[in-house]
Amino acid sequence: MNSDIAVIFDMDGVICHTNPFHSLAFREFFAVRDLAPSDEEFAEHMFGKSNSYILSHFFKRPVTGDELLELEQEKESLFRKIYEPHIEPIKGILDFISDLKDHGVKTGVATSAPYANLDLILSKIDIREKMGSILASEDVKKHKPDPEVYLRSAANLGVSPEQCLVFEDSFSGVSAALNAGMYVVGVLTSHTKDELPPCNSYIDDYTALSYDKIIQLFNK
Repeated sequence: MNSDIAVIFDMDGVICHTNPFHSLAFREFFAVRDLAPSDEEFAEHMFGKSNSYILSHFFKRPVTGDELLELEQEKESLFRKIYEPHIEPIKGILDFISDLKDHGVKTGVATSAPYANLDLILSKIDIREKMGSILASEDVKKHKPDPEVYLRSAANLGVSPEQCLVFEDSFSGVSAALNAGMYVVGVLTSHTKDELPPCNSYIDDYTALSYDKIIQLFNK
């Protein structure tokens, strides 16, 4: 049994491949405001970014306070409506999490998404009971690339940052995990290796992963 290490998962692009559906929701959201961002702009300024950053970037002005909450609610409820019929886990992740739990590894989720999105996904993908820490955007003051969400996850799981391995798919997410002093596996659902900061390892999905494989990352 190995309870002295922890594996922490981001959600969007890591547990589920949600980003295409976030793009659809944002396209609809922006279209009614006569804005039409390109795919390149989305890749650079949406994936892994907080809603305050995304909205401020595309509206070309700071979006904060009550306005931010209102717009965020509109966009995220749009996302949930579009995504709900399509929810499925990334290939191999459920078996991988079961293997980790069989070996006594602590696990958590740390997402920049709001709780409502997390709850929707966890209502369809049965991993909530396996997670010793679940944090969403409402739980932190500073968003990724700030390490707050990962440092809080480690504290919740009772391990030090260097005992943690994080699965992330975005530049800001990988940066947050590295800033926290953790090992990182880059999940290549939204970006290529070249578009992410250097990670300890990279995967397309979880089919080839196991407890034994990740232990090797800690021992390198």
